[in-house]
Amino acid sequence: MTTPNKIPAATQPYYDQIATVIDAACRERLNAEYAELCRRLAGALARKRPSPIVRGKPDVWAAGIVHAIGMVNFLFDSSQTPHVRSEELAQLFGVAQSTMSSKSKQIRDLFDMGPFDPNWCLPSRIDDNPMAWMLSVNCFIVGWW
Repeated sequence: MTTPNKIPAATQPYYDQIATVIDAACRERLNAEYAELCRRLAGALARKRPSPIVRGKPDVWAAGIVHAIGMVNFLFDSSQTPHVRSEELAQLFGVAQSTMSSKSKQIRDLFDMGPFDPNWCLPSRIDDNPMAWMLSVNCFIVGWW
């Protein structure tokens, strides 16, 4: 069993390229918290069998990853900090907005990600995340408050 930080040797070069692009973009427009969570998602993609990151451009994967994490954490909502418009995010990565959105959808479907997903929520926002405090028992949602 691999640890969450362990990247298979076969996908390490792809992960490294994607992580470099993510780090640069997060330094420029987001923050270290986004960078860390996006690298975690890139690592999860690198560990998938077969890993989808071995096909396609690192910039597109990086943009899709940041967009997917942004969707979970409401990055595109102007009331949030940080906030980036989707078009600006695509420009930051130098990819088409439709390509970025498509890759993001593929990633979100692969990991069953949605708004407030506690697995992909920014650590600074977990206390305010209603999904983090709910439990499913026999298909019934039970609040923990």
